[in-house]
Amino acid sequence: MDKSRVALVQGESRRENIAAALETISGQVSLEGVRCVLVKPNFVSTSDQAASTHVDAVRAVLDFVRASYDGPIAVAEGAALSPTFDGFRNFGYEALVDEYATDAGVELVELNADDTVPVRVYDRRLRPLTVHLARTAAEAGVYRISVGPPKTHDCVIVTLAIKNMVMGALVNPKAAQGGGGMPGGARRIARLIPKSVWRSQLAEWAKGALLGRRGGSSKMAMHQGFPAMNLNLALVAAHVWPHLAVIDGWEGMEGNGPGGGDPVDWRVALAGTDPLAVDALTAHLMGFEPGQVGYLQYCAQMGLGVGALDQIDVVGNIAPEQARRSFKPHPTYQRQLQWRLKGSERYLQPAV
Repeated sequence: MDKSRVALVQGESRRENIAAALETISGQVSLEGVRCVLVKPNFVSTSDQAASTHVDAVRAVLDFVRASYDGPIAVAEGAALSPTFDGFRNFGYEALVDEYATDAGVELVELNADDTVPVRVYDRRLRPLTVHLARTAAEAGVYRISVGPPKTHDCVIVTLAIKNMVMGALVNPKAAQGGGGMPGGARRIARLIPKSVWRSQLAEWAKGALLGRRGGSSKMAMHQGFPAMNLNLALVAAHVWPHLAVIDGWEGMEGNGPGGGDPVDWRVALAGTDPLAVDALTAHLMGFEPGQVGYLQYCAQMGLGVGALDQIDVVGNIAPEQARRSFKPHPTYQRQLQWRLKGSERYLQPAV
């Protein structure tokens, strides 16, 4: 098996780190025949910059793309609980439209308001369940680029390039309308619930069964308990697999991620055309082994990419052992490790 190449760069500028990582693997990137480039940031919050993709990370990606591609570019996201354009405005993304103005231009896109494509996943009892993907992200001819920070997670240990693409592409129509995907009463109750209860298996059931019910949030519908969520992430990933993965590790998040954790000053960037290899290496550098992360293992079983560390060729200006930094895991980490589903192979579809 050929090794997957992943660039790992450490330096003194977020934008320059990403630019250097992309340049290192540029020979693997081809935009010939691409109808549209979709750049997918991470807006788990539209107001907290520490939890979201910095605009300078996207600038580095746009610089790289524009050097060899003059077609349309969509900077597209479906924020978790609020209108995506709140994030575009709060994080300075609106300036990108003028900065990268060409005949084709750069468009900011709210994926939560998009037409949708149905995808079958499974509920906590492994009964079929339908979720909906934004058509813009799932269409053929779209070159998908995932760019975001490395963070610990409350359900699946880490959230990196693959999960960023999957969860942002799943629609939450009420978020686009400013409704947050939760009825007002549910939002008030959620604010009163102790964190220990919010992290419980009962709360996970409520998120998926109640908030993700018919016509609700497909993002919330994915919350079917840790085992089913890991399986479902891999199943949906096959439909919106990134062509290029960029991890902006200038600053990461540890502990109570993906939205309320503590910052980690790391000053690294990773990039590669095998998102599974990028995520596996990043998880390892964060102190977690890829074998602990269920959805990464399922993606490997489906043949979507390379997940074994010994099959990854790391290139750049720093060795992996020098860049490794142990991130404090989420408080539910030990329970998250119990993700394995007996007989899960029958639910996995091999990559085409």
